Amino acid sequence: MALRPALGLALLRLTVGIVFLLHGYQKFFVYGVDGVTQGFDGMGVPLAMIAAPAVATIEFVGGALMILGFYHRIAGLLQFCVMVGAIIFAKMSGGFFAPNGYEFELVLGVAALTIFFAGGGAYTLEEMRKKR
Repeated sequence: MALRPALGLALLRLTVGIVFLLHGYQKFFVYGVDGVTQGFDGMGVPLAMIAAPAVATIEFVGGALMILGFYHRIAGLLQFCVMVGAIIFAKMSGGFFAPNGYEFELVLGVAALTIFFAGGGAYTLEEMRKKR
C-alpha cells in the first residue's frame, strides 16, 4: 500500500475512533446509561433500555478498537448504524445544518462506513499481527 493512502486511512481511523470513544465515554460517565435511556425514550427510540447501553458500548469500545486498528471494520459498520439511528431519531427534524441538524452525524457515519469498506490502512494492530 502506498504511503499516502495508508496515512490517510490511519488519520481517518484515528479521528473517527477518538470522536466515538469520547461520545461513548460521555454516555457512560457524564450522562450515565440511565440518563441516556431517558433521553432515548423521549426521542422515541424503540427499546431504549437496550438501545442506550448498546449505543454507548458501540461508541466507547468501537472507538477504542478503531483507534487501535483491531476489528475496526466491524466497529465502523456498527458505528455507521448508530449514526443512522441518530439521524432518524434525533436529528432529521432539525434539517441539515448543525447544531440541530444531521450534518455531523452524516459525515461521521460515512467516515465510519468508509473504514468498513476500505479498512484501516497499514498502521493497525491487525496489519502488525498479519506480519508476524
